[in-house]
Amino acid sequence: MKIGILGSGAYGIALASILIKNKKSVIMWSHSEEERDLLIKTRRSSKLKGYVVPSEIEFTCNIEDTVKNKDLVIFAVPAFAFEDTVKRLKGIINRKTPVLIATKGIQQDTCLFLHDVFKKNCRNKIGVISGPTFADDIVKDIPIGLTLATKSGRVEEVVRKCFENDKTKFRRSRDIVGVEICASVKNVMAIASGMLEGMGVTDSTRALFLTESMNDIKELIHALGGRKKTILSFAGFGDILMTCTSKTSRNFSFGYLIGSGASQEEIDDYLSKTTVEGMYTLKSIHKLVRRKKVKMPIINLIHNIIIGKKDKEEMLSFLIKK
Repeated sequence: MKIGILGSGAYGIALASILIKNKKSVIMWSHSEEERDLLIKTRRSSKLKGYVVPSEIEFTCNIEDTVKNKDLVIFAVPAFAFEDTVKRLKGIINRKTPVLIATKGIQQDTCLFLHDVFKKNCRNKIGVISGPTFADDIVKDIPIGLTLATKSGRVEEVVRKCFENDKTKFRRSRDIVGVEICASVKNVMAIASGMLEGMGVTDSTRALFLTESMNDIKELIHALGGRKKTILSFAGFGDILMTCTSKTSRNFSFGYLIGSGASQEEIDDYLSKTTVEGMYTLKSIHKLVRRKKVKMPIINLIHNIIIGKKDKEEMLSFLIKK
């Protein structure tokens, strides 16, 4: 089977590592000739320390070569680049090609979920994957679990044929909205969890925060037309638990800087060198909950702390008063 991956970042390469293990043909697209050339020359990514990229993975800057005549096309670009990448597929991708969205986030201007952004521009059958999987862990070939949200039996069949093996497990959901909400909002919650860690709170307080966060996300899923039970999936509980407790998480690490009292210079330097998806999503979800008139005060508080309107210590009193 032939797979094209849009995006040559850590997560895209990690997914490619599973495909190569399963003896699939993989070509990865990069928007940057410099990134492509470096990956071809060194077979290493600065985002995956110590990992040697398999020689079987091909890299290109030609998007047409990436998507034409493929059994599956995977999106692994950052959320802010998602729509521009989708638009480039018009007139190139075959409508019958299954598409898998591994990108996480909500579009800032429109507050659309990424599957809706895709449907605005292309008519392919889609699936969305999310779950407790750091790229650094995936390339170590360890057991992982992912939620695959799709309404298409064909997409499920192709994704399972491409990815499933003795280390990779999928559970299917039909709740694309719920999975996208979990995948996006958990990054915002990870920032807040990192703040609490930086402030030196106990495990008991972190558990209080995680429990309240899961309840809030569950209600948000319901309010936006998803299924409450999705919070118990790999995309929900699994990913929230991992992202909100691990220092490997970029979002958690960013929150830790704020909570520990790092200088603005240190924070800005971290943001300039690291993709913190939760920051992009925070702006989107803050706007979305106001637009949809959904009560989710934790989002408002995190937003106000980030922009300097509230002090981080208010997080503690909020958890008790909530």
